[in-house]
Amino acid sequence: MASSLTKDSVRPGTPGSEKTFFGHPRGLATLFMTEMWERFSYYGMRALLPLYLVAPGGLHLSAATATAIYSVYLSLVYLLALPGGWFADRVLGPRKTVAVAGAVIMLGHLTLALPWAGSFFAGLGLVAIGSGLLKANISTMVGHLYKGTDDPRRDGGFTIFYIGINLGAFAAPLVIGTVGENVNWHIGFALAALGMALGLAQFLLGSRHLDARSDVVPTLLSAREKSAVLRKSALWAAVAVVFYAIVGFSGVYTLNWLLVPITVAGLLIPILVIARIKRDKDLDRTEQSKMTAYIWFFVAAAVFWMIYDQGGSTVSLFAEESARNSVFGWGFPVSWYQSVNPVMIMAFAPVFAWLWVALARRGKEPSTAVKFAMGLLLIGASFFLFLAPLAIADGGHKAAALWLVAIYFVQTVGELTLSPVGLSVTTKMAPVKYASQMMGVWFLAVTAGDATTGLLSIAGVDLNRTGIVTLEAALAAVAGTAVWMYRKKVKELMGDVR
Repeated sequence: MASSLTKDSVRPGTPGSEKTFFGHPRGLATLFMTEMWERFSYYGMRALLPLYLVAPGGLHLSAATATAIYSVYLSLVYLLALPGGWFADRVLGPRKTVAVAGAVIMLGHLTLALPWAGSFFAGLGLVAIGSGLLKANISTMVGHLYKGTDDPRRDGGFTIFYIGINLGAFAAPLVIGTVGENVNWHIGFALAALGMALGLAQFLLGSRHLDARSDVVPTLLSAREKSAVLRKSALWAAVAVVFYAIVGFSGVYTLNWLLVPITVAGLLIPILVIARIKRDKDLDRTEQSKMTAYIWFFVAAAVFWMIYDQGGSTVSLFAEESARNSVFGWGFPVSWYQSVNPVMIMAFAPVFAWLWVALARRGKEPSTAVKFAMGLLLIGASFFLFLAPLAIADGGHKAAALWLVAIYFVQTVGELTLSPVGLSVTTKMAPVKYASQMMGVWFLAVTAGDATTGLLSIAGVDLNRTGIVTLEAALAAVAGTAVWMYRKKVKELMGDVR
């Protein structure tokens, strides 16, 4: 909180007041519950998405098309985090932006619940827009609750917030997935809307506990700038409407006319953003060196997420068709596999946090480059492991559920090795000029990875085949080995960052 505020002006629940949430500012409870319900709606819908797309009672699309749609949707969510942060910085501020985001997400899920294909894709677009607006800003408001980076409660606060994310992600497939698969797909999507409605209501009721900085628009658009943005936005919208109207009325429109441009943008925009920062002459030699090292981490992360996010598409679709989804004779919906990762994250994240600290005390903590290499090797190992159930299915048998649980376990360990480290190194290596934008740049690695998967699926590549799974696993292994071999060079480029 700003040091100029007196005790009498402190909002309830912020540092210095009596009401706390497990010893933290009361506003953390508001953000914890908001994020938990938002993740409940997001991961519930995501668990159903590929299954609904291929189901005879759903859209009955091919597995390749379903994987393409799923991957393009994920890439769009993370791509929109960048303009989502800009919108809060220049137009509404974080608090109002998150409120708008919640309403857009809720509307998107309600649109998904309608029984028409056209409205389904409109709903996906709305959820992606809302998620992009929310993702970039809610973590910022958690940071606002504390007195700068030196507040000893700060890391603990983000840990509690992270638990909220995974609680929502864990519960969603068990509730939304069960109803969607066993009762009605559209009721499942409607439950996702209800979850977001609860999160939005909780946020609006508890927003008085947030720090005053969450209402501030850091660099408000001037009237002239706002007019220019509106003109450009209207122009591009008109171009899109005219283009798709021509394509539609000419009778040549297919879904690829929508998927291909988004996929190409998901690949090109990350490259262009990184290139623009790297070419910026305002960066000094040290910052340029750090950005060169960061490119290694960015590419490594893109390869990692390309495979990791297939846990919700490629692996899930395999489970639907070729796995024996039962344990000790007790059957369960396919969407339940998506609860494995969050429960493992909650179980093992504290172990990894303790491990890195313990190794650091002994002077044996692996460098950032080594941790990235480990993450890549593990994600590659998860797909080498995937070859076993694929072979069982090729032999005409159903693969045991524990094979898939083992894949998700290895991927979770890889995630804990790479993802938190990537978030940390992004903040440490960010050039001063781009300090507030670099987290959006990190999310673009996810965009690039998912866009690659989408492009392969659009090209008709069957990602559930032994050859392509082996190729992806080998790519991750080669990338991990390369990062490990050049770890000293990367460490040198990082300068004083450890």
